[in-house]
Amino acid sequence: MKLYRAAFMHTPASPFRQADALHTEEDGGLLVDGGTILAIGGFSGVRAAYPDAEVVDLRGPDSSPGVLLPGFIDTHVHYPQVRVLGGLGMPLLEWLERHTLPEEAKFGDAEYARAVAGEFLAGLASHGTTTALVFGSHFAGAVDEFFAQAAASGLRIVAGQALADRMLRPELHTTPERAYEEGRVLTLRWHGQGRLLYAVTPRFSLSASEGLLDACAALLSETPGARFTSHINENVQEIAVVRGLFPEARDYLDTYERAGLLGRRSVLAHNIHATGRELDSMAAHRCTAAHCPCSNSSLGSGFFPLARHLAAGVHVSLGTDVGGGTGFGMLKEGLQAYFMQQLMPGGMPLSPAHLLYLCTLAGAEALDLQGQTGDFSVGKAFDAVHLSPLAGTPLSAVMEHAQGPERVLAALFTLGSSADVRQVWVGGDTVYGG
Repeated sequence: MKLYRAAFMHTPASPFRQADALHTEEDGGLLVDGGTILAIGGFSGVRAAYPDAEVVDLRGPDSSPGVLLPGFIDTHVHYPQVRVLGGLGMPLLEWLERHTLPEEAKFGDAEYARAVAGEFLAGLASHGTTTALVFGSHFAGAVDEFFAQAAASGLRIVAGQALADRMLRPELHTTPERAYEEGRVLTLRWHGQGRLLYAVTPRFSLSASEGLLDACAALLSETPGARFTSHINENVQEIAVVRGLFPEARDYLDTYERAGLLGRRSVLAHNIHATGRELDSMAAHRCTAAHCPCSNSSLGSGFFPLARHLAAGVHVSLGTDVGGGTGFGMLKEGLQAYFMQQLMPGGMPLSPAHLLYLCTLAGAEALDLQGQTGDFSVGKAFDAVHLSPLAGTPLSAVMEHAQGPERVLAALFTLGSSADVRQVWVGGDTVYGG
């Protein structure tokens, strides 16, 4: 047993529903055995109850300011897009055509795919992300390579082969039959292995025919515990094209709904330009909207209507959307979510507790992993990130003089970065730093 001593914060409930959802300990103790949290509270109390536990003091030799948070959970991020980060100045469809799709076409080369998989997984871990819902490559071999490296990384990864059969580059196209067959091989090999799960992943309805969506539905229904993810309502031009491709559909959501792809474990990225019917239907199906604020700003896609989603009862989590976004940092994503809501008409004011929840437990709930991760409740895995700024930095100064834990948390979101990540654990195993 190990007893981790540190200041810590977590949200074992949603601050959108419970005002006192943020739980903090300035001198806390987390008792971990076999990767599972056995006790939590003030250090002195936990130490008295478990005097024989090995103490791991994270406060530093001079008790320098540092905080232990639950590991971050990214619910929308693209494995093949690491090397196109920073493509500014273009809306979605132009950005895809000029930057992203040519890059993704390179993943038919196994060595190239292998190299990027390493870069991608290192990017997650080094930013404190312990769980991610990952859009894979269009090439089954590249997805197989990605899963192999993900298994070795120790991270919790939910991922799948991206699928399209029209309106992309020809080398990225598949057929409904091949999509199903390759998906079956991948699910049998990787789904449920260690910390890996499979997500059925049509790219979006713009590039997926009704036949391909039906093949996705077959794969989803035949893979118990599989997740579903895709894009929706990101860009007004995209929505118009989808409307023309599916004239019988009531709206964008209906293209997935009619195929039987919506449910408790469905995560749809963006949903900026949602209709009232779509929000009501998403709530009825209990699926999640993955909000990607940095990407929405970078690509000029629009303001995310958070208040409308919550009023309709739609669950919301956060995603970085690498490479439409601006990097792997979930702290930055939380800050940008705050900025966007501050600026937009009818925006929802967000507190530091809201941001922490959106970066952690909200993601676990989106992936139906809330029983395993997302906060420091007893019985959950010790998935954690230790943030400790270097002495003399602005973040260190603010944290040292902050009046209360919520002020510290605000500073972490405002000033924190990967440079402040000291160590990351998944299920008690160190996956970064240490």
